[in-house]
Amino acid sequence: MSAQTVSGPVEASALGVTLPHEHVIFGYPGYQGDVTLGGFDHGAALAHCVGVAQALRARGVQTVVDATPNECGRDPLFLREVAQASGLNILCSSGYYYEGEGAPAYFKFRFSIGDGDQEIYEMMLREVTEGIGKTGIRAGALKIASSKAAITRYESVFFRAAARVQRETGVPIITHTQEGRLGPQQAELLVGEGADPSRIVIGHMDGNTDVQYHLDTLAHGVTVGFDRIGLQGLVGTPPDSERLRVLEALIGAGYAGRITLSHDSIWQWLGRPPVLPDAALPAVKDWHPTHIHDDILPELQRRGVSAEHLTQMTVGNPARVFG
Repeated sequence: MSAQTVSGPVEASALGVTLPHEHVIFGYPGYQGDVTLGGFDHGAALAHCVGVAQALRARGVQTVVDATPNECGRDPLFLREVAQASGLNILCSSGYYYEGEGAPAYFKFRFSIGDGDQEIYEMMLREVTEGIGKTGIRAGALKIASSKAAITRYESVFFRAAARVQRETGVPIITHTQEGRLGPQQAELLVGEGADPSRIVIGHMDGNTDVQYHLDTLAHGVTVGFDRIGLQGLVGTPPDSERLRVLEALIGAGYAGRITLSHDSIWQWLGRPPVLPDAALPAVKDWHPTHIHDDILPELQRRGVSAEHLTQMTVGNPARVFG
């Protein structure tokens, strides 16, 4: 089995240490109209992102899955430049963000006059099997997302289409849960639509510190992503200490084979980058792409988590899902 990277297929056994939910470049929809004050400096952005990739490579990371949705600045050609300059394997996604922070009027309008399920299915299938636009670069994962209180009618179109494409191609599915909600509901919908649970990662599960919530999600056979590590103290982002408590409980219950670790970090903002007030800076001080390898894995070792379990979560599980 092989994973589809922006540079071509890579054998699952060669993916190595993997961060399965990051964003090389990302912008909230609307950044495209802020070119006067928030224009994109390609050279500077490339140099910065290559530097981040090299820092990861120095720590033993071999693969990153870029989870950027289509409407949030996904750029497969840019990702390939970063991959080729750094030697990092990068997988690109096909999909859309949750309605509250995505939902371009383009598709809302199209859904009102046509068959949304078929249109999204055709788009995802083409991007997985033939390539994105005219780049020839194939998506290596499908990215879908839901709101906090419910999977909206708009969002459900993408869930159903993703499940259908996965049934036909085997492509992995990664998700965004908002504020640690609806993990079980996402898993139930995807598996109910025929998706393979072994190829699904329900994302941002570490936004919820209720162990039972995780067990209810895992009961559907999926993998859970602890993939906002380092972002803490904001709504839906508990302290890392609480994340590690839940992680230890799940490992102790025998679920090390169904957990992945990542940051959801943004290496380069599109448009004008956010300027946070001083009061918010503690929430993001550890939110960077090397936090897991610099701080979290050593802490888990100190807590007695075995090297075998750490390797399972950072190498074995991503290879199974994305390979």
